[in-house]
Amino acid sequence: MSDRTPERLRPPAVAGQFYPQDPDELRALVARLTPEPGAGKRLTALAVVSPHAGYVYSGRVAAETFSRVEVPETAVILGPNHHGQGQPAAIMTQGGWRMPGGDIAIDQTLAAAIMRGSTLLRDDPSAHTREHSLEVQVPFLQHHGARKLVPICLSFLNYPQCQELGLALAQAIAASAGPALLVASTDMSHYEPREAATRKDGLALRHLLALDPEGLYQTVLGQRISMCGIIPTTVALLAAIRLGARQAELIRYTDSGETSGDTRQVVGYAGVVIS
Repeated sequence: MSDRTPERLRPPAVAGQFYPQDPDELRALVARLTPEPGAGKRLTALAVVSPHAGYVYSGRVAAETFSRVEVPETAVILGPNHHGQGQPAAIMTQGGWRMPGGDIAIDQTLAAAIMRGSTLLRDDPSAHTREHSLEVQVPFLQHHGARKLVPICLSFLNYPQCQELGLALAQAIAASAGPALLVASTDMSHYEPREAATRKDGLALRHLLALDPEGLYQTVLGQRISMCGIIPTTVALLAAIRLGARQAELIRYTDSGETSGDTRQVVGYAGVVIS
């Protein structure tokens, strides 16, 4: 952050719950979850898909995913609105976020450009006040050197609206002075037996890995797959394709049963890199 006090500084909503509140403890945990350098070739990615549960459950998937990409200075994070608070397509264009590991500024220039290109987005900090899905991505991004973010919180959008927003994102990023990484925050199936969750999530991931946003959108809705971030993921995938994406790679898929030992009701987690 600059020395000037930002107009808006969002405090953390889930520090001490989803991840440690103590800065040293948080940094140590993220470093411990992150693979050693050289564990896999880093890609110049356009987008990543990353889970947003508590770090004890999904932190390793997120850490492995971010460790496989070159993280630029700015990340555009898209997440679902779990609380129904605020506008259905809510961006923040001013100020920054206070995080245990250090404040992170909003990229005001890029945020304004995205908003100008979309009839859907509204500048609405209230939608972000309690939302965890974007916040939990930030410590991993900071670990890899990100200094700015553009937060976008999304409720339900129909597919043409996803297309409009994806185009606005792609055009703004393409015209920006530097690169920006799209981050789609989502968990996969919720509270299903492991066998059912793995099968359903496989259907969704097949379309994601094939760079098929409409197939992903229609499959998740048609099969009633409880993928909470289907809208952010569809929008990010549409934007990445507009920016020239050629491939997607599944970094890791797992579920909460790996930690809890309970496979009767799991939540699925996937990390994907789109380049």
